[in-house]
Amino acid sequence: MSANELHETASAIVADGKGILAADESDGTIKKRFDSIGVESTEENRLAYRQLLFTTEGVEEYIGGVILFDETIRQSADDGPFPKLLASKGIIPGIKVDKGAKDLANAPGEKITEGLDGLRGRLEEYRGLGARFTKWRAVITIGKDIPSEYCLWTNAHALARYAALSQEAGLVPIVEPEVLMDGDHTIERSFEVTSRTLHAVFTELRDQRVQPEGMLLKPNMVLSGYDSSGQASHEEVAAETMRCFYRHVPAAVPGIVFLSGGQSDEDATANLNAMNAIGPHPWELSFSYGRALQAPALKAWAGKPENVEAAQRAYYHRAKMNGAARTGMYAPEMEREAVAV
Repeated sequence: MSANELHETASAIVADGKGILAADESDGTIKKRFDSIGVESTEENRLAYRQLLFTTEGVEEYIGGVILFDETIRQSADDGPFPKLLASKGIIPGIKVDKGAKDLANAPGEKITEGLDGLRGRLEEYRGLGARFTKWRAVITIGKDIPSEYCLWTNAHALARYAALSQEAGLVPIVEPEVLMDGDHTIERSFEVTSRTLHAVFTELRDQRVQPEGMLLKPNMVLSGYDSSGQASHEEVAAETMRCFYRHVPAAVPGIVFLSGGQSDEDATANLNAMNAIGPHPWELSFSYGRALQAPALKAWAGKPENVEAAQRAYYHRAKMNGAARTGMYAPEMEREAVAV
């Protein structure tokens, strides 16, 4: 895939009104989600759940890409392999390629993401299975005296190595440096750590010859810590997040697809909306949500075939709300109207 094709793919994922469904939960994470609704995490149940999401009628109006897990990219729905099913709806299939965050040596409380060994070969296989983009997540923790520069730069280096290999393989890399918002830190502390993180990441991306035009950034929003006594408003979150990103993210990057982290479904939508409302911006500001798109659908489904349609309606509604947030046109009243229907 040429540089121009990488740019076209990245731009298509974040086309007008569209974002990403993150359906790349690891075995451990999907088990927790299923435990919450009293459903056993078997391959059959996971297949049934992913199929209800991927076959939701009309959702392609708001979803431009789906991040899959290794198991899921190999599974088939009633209508054929999941990547082909998604592509037939105009949704671009992607794949999570990291092997998870592990303890960073000599750095208590800090993590490093593994998965670079053998990555070139895995990328080739995933491309053959239908993937057109990839994702790698780094985890940065805010705490006493952390994150260290050591943690920031080792994770940034790994993210850039991954991104360079992805572009070499003709796959658009989604670069995800997540600063966790767990804790009681202020929004000012969140800004400072996110700023340091983005500085390291884009320095490494440049040094490792990653083309910004052919990638997407999946970052955290700049929020108050979830346990902080003073919670910033949606407008403050939007202002501080944009102030941070204007300092560090090249305008050549086609899109920023925010993660939802531990935000409620509606907060994640409202914060994205507030950022787009103060646009235009150099990049598309979109979403790459997992739980914030899926939680209502998972609850409605509860593992029962007779609930599939209700679950699909719930997923479609959250996708539509986030599609509205892409243009700054979302309003909380739209949630209540859905309930009334």
